[in-house]
Amino acid sequence: MVMVQRLFPNDEGAEVLELTREICAKELAPRVDMAERAARTGAHFPAEVYAVLGEAGLLTLPQPEEYGGGGQPYETYLQVIEELGRTWMSVAVGVSVHTLAIFPLLSHGSPEQKERYLPDLLSGRALGAYCLSEQQAGSDIASMTTRATRATRATRATRATRGEGTDSAYRIKGRKAWISHAGHATSYTVFARTSDEGGRGLSCFLVPAESPGLSFGAPERTMGLNGDTVGEVILDDVEVSAERRIGAEGAGMSLALAALDAGRLGIAAAATGLAQSALDVATEYAAQRQQFGRAIIEHQGLAFLLADMAAAVASARATYLHAARLKDAGRPITTEAAVAKLTATDAAMRVTTDAVQVLGGAGYTEDFPVERFMREAKVTQIFEGTNQIQRLVISRQLLR
Repeated sequence: MVMVQRLFPNDEGAEVLELTREICAKELAPRVDMAERAARTGAHFPAEVYAVLGEAGLLTLPQPEEYGGGGQPYETYLQVIEELGRTWMSVAVGVSVHTLAIFPLLSHGSPEQKERYLPDLLSGRALGAYCLSEQQAGSDIASMTTRATRATRATRATRATRGEGTDSAYRIKGRKAWISHAGHATSYTVFARTSDEGGRGLSCFLVPAESPGLSFGAPERTMGLNGDTVGEVILDDVEVSAERRIGAEGAGMSLALAALDAGRLGIAAAATGLAQSALDVATEYAAQRQQFGRAIIEHQGLAFLLADMAAAVASARATYLHAARLKDAGRPITTEAAVAKLTATDAAMRVTTDAVQVLGGAGYTEDFPVERFMREAKVTQIFEGTNQIQRLVISRQLLR
């Protein structure tokens, strides 16, 4: 494994990363290959892994300690995500999605909402899902059609079951697409239209998994990241108490975009870990594989390819760490998050493809993990905003 030099903003960072590496070695690495193969048929979701990470405090590192979070800087949290991605990409993405699902509650939830809902989400007893995308509303959030309509009264049975005191409620109807943890999460952060004012007509709700009318489509059959189950979330007149609306009515668009800035850093870090793992495998293989009487890494053509792969990984890491440090300092990160997501995911695609090339025919088989890495890298250029959208975000910010 290629050694990576790391710096942390506090003394706890190195300890947290060492704990992460220990858990990766003992709990994740022995399971990943078999679990990913099982997940390709829809037969497995790694719920037990999230329980382990939750117990270790790794699910909620950047969240406030007062609610049970780790209180760590984003700079440390993202390096943990990278380490998870280096071992099991599906799990790294899952942790990032969980953090994304919590973001609206943390940033705009009332003190009462935080006190009520955060402890389970921060302890790992609950797993979050982020329900924004629809079949016809991916990058174009303002075209969302899922609608939340004011109801005169919530049913008494619903309120009694959840311990909610208000008579005010919403009924949500619509379908969300490409949702990680669909059918496995216990809490769904759902964005829905509460008025016809375009982007200003969206609101955010916390929908519990046991809600009547909430159901799920069959898991999508994806080419990679099979352990990160994605599917439709179907809301058929799901009743949600007004106590579960996060932020003001109509504030959903700004909430969603702010959450995506942070979420893109998680994907950038995970993609960097995936690329690092591909570099690890390719370097080890090239050092051992003999051709023409010497290790293939000694042939300049291949050595330069590996050098370019290493430079791409280092560049990806630098971009997400720069954005994380700005976030920790309270600075705006819209441009930097887009740059990090674009740079890291393009690097992951290039490095994993080159890793297959380094291994030659062996890289095209399931005997080595680089073919899986290559399949997993592709979607990182698509979700959390395609890389074409990242270029649009960056260019628009340049004009401001």
